[in-house]
Amino acid sequence: MKIALLTCEKLPDLNPEDQKLIPALAKYNIQAVAAIWDDASINWSQFDCLVFRNTWDYFEKEQAFTLWLDHIKKLGVKTLNHIDTVKNNIHKFYLKELEQKGIPIIKTLFIDKTQQLDLNKLIPNHWNKAVIKPAFSAGSYLTEVFDRTQIQAINNQYESIAADKELLLQEFMPEIQTLGETSFIFFDKKFSHAVNKKPVSGDFRVQSLYGGKYTLVEPSAELIQKAQKVVNTFQEDLLYARVDGIVIEDELYLMEIECIEPDLYFNLSANSLDQFVAALIKLIA
Repeated sequence: MKIALLTCEKLPDLNPEDQKLIPALAKYNIQAVAAIWDDASINWSQFDCLVFRNTWDYFEKEQAFTLWLDHIKKLGVKTLNHIDTVKNNIHKFYLKELEQKGIPIIKTLFIDKTQQLDLNKLIPNHWNKAVIKPAFSAGSYLTEVFDRTQIQAINNQYESIAADKELLLQEFMPEIQTLGETSFIFFDKKFSHAVNKKPVSGDFRVQSLYGGKYTLVEPSAELIQKAQKVVNTFQEDLLYARVDGIVIEDELYLMEIECIEPDLYFNLSANSLDQFVAALIKLIA
């Protein structure tokens, strides 16, 4: 069996943690190779399965990535996660659907494309600070945090973006700077491990690129069940899912569920890579 571990041109050989999947899968006679998703020279039909891992530039190439997903679906090549799951997950308006299913989310306003962005009218009076970002986004791409005194400047900055992209406007949760963000990682819809991520002092971005500190944590059974409830909203198979949220007074407020290319923190949890491989073998059998 031959599978492609999908990556991007910035990481042609995958990131170091995902590179470990290649020898791990070889033990089961599965040939895994790194493959750049937008490499036009690749014949995708040669693979038994495509596994999304480090496609970390998809949000910068929105149209190209969407067209590529359509192409792969037309070819009929199996993917993990499923193409339809990925297509839904890349656009964060899915949060609206999850909220309607009873999942607590960060307070969010969903802004359709508009030529007349007016944040003054949109932002509730009791919000002291807010976060604005495109619905098709990742890794703090085009993301800004601002207070009420900056509304007009942010409105001017995002007018042209709003004409081209749907936006999320969220109440800024100060707890992100103290409690941090917690990621619950699932393989084949079963909980594996959890990681807490805290930004450096004065920042709100938890990504390691900006100095975020990551720590393996052991959440309560109740919190795991709340994250499991999010995962269970998916009817289709999931090789992996990462539920990201803020835990405040034992309630999990969902920020996003990553089903495309999240870091799964193999380096922080000793058995996680083996669990991933076992789930992959089960789902491609």
